[in-house]
Amino acid sequence: MTVDMNSLLKSIFELVEQVSPKKLEQVADHIALLESNSTIKSTDFFSTPAAGRLFDKVINEWRSSDISAQELAGMIRGASHALNMAKNEVSTELIWTGPTTPIVSTRRTEQALIEVIDSSASNLFVVSFVAYEIPLFASAIENAINRGVTVSLLLESSDKHGGSVTIDVIGKMKQALPGVNLYCWESKDTEFEGAKVHAKVAVADHKKCFISSANLTGHAMNKNMEAGVIITGGHVPDNLHRHLDALVKTGVIETIT
Repeated sequence: MTVDMNSLLKSIFELVEQVSPKKLEQVADHIALLESNSTIKSTDFFSTPAAGRLFDKVINEWRSSDISAQELAGMIRGASHALNMAKNEVSTELIWTGPTTPIVSTRRTEQALIEVIDSSASNLFVVSFVAYEIPLFASAIENAINRGVTVSLLLESSDKHGGSVTIDVIGKMKQALPGVNLYCWESKDTEFEGAKVHAKVAVADHKKCFISSANLTGHAMNKNMEAGVIITGGHVPDNLHRHLDALVKTGVIETIT
């Protein structure tokens, strides 16, 4: 009986997901020297039963196929390389603030935000509805400015300046962090009349971004039930950073002087 190729490919992928590239290279080198009737034991390579079972599944399906040992070794190497390329290009992590359980491990909003700020080397853009009572954020921003990062911050204007918040968060931020480029969205087209700056994002160097439900407040950082993701690599951080820069260049959002 000839094994379904999709089934074999799936089994190979399940194996490379769980095993290090270095170990997979050793396995592939050994497989490439096998004859079709050669004996190969998972215990020769793997100390964990889970990895051993995945390996045995690959070998059993291979023996039911017309694929040579050299071809199988190449498939394992190719799958391992492709998976690691994908991991290096893009990674996504769930961020959660609020009640947790021992079942799923998560990181808090404030930790994720500080990670993005600390990763910035040249440019950082942060957007929030409001910002106050966030000393760790302020400290991280100051550190970024001191190492030469251009920091931009878009916030909702106060009701006295055409916005919807009762306190002048932009004015307070200007005093607290004078080295930040502050922006507001005051001049709105008719279709956006009454609209607010409701996005909550931070993006560093077009490479890493944090997209969240949380405002820049003490409660949102540490107490509220908030959810978000950190995305590292790929086109999303780049597109987000370029979009925010374009809003500045086209005058959609305005500099606070």
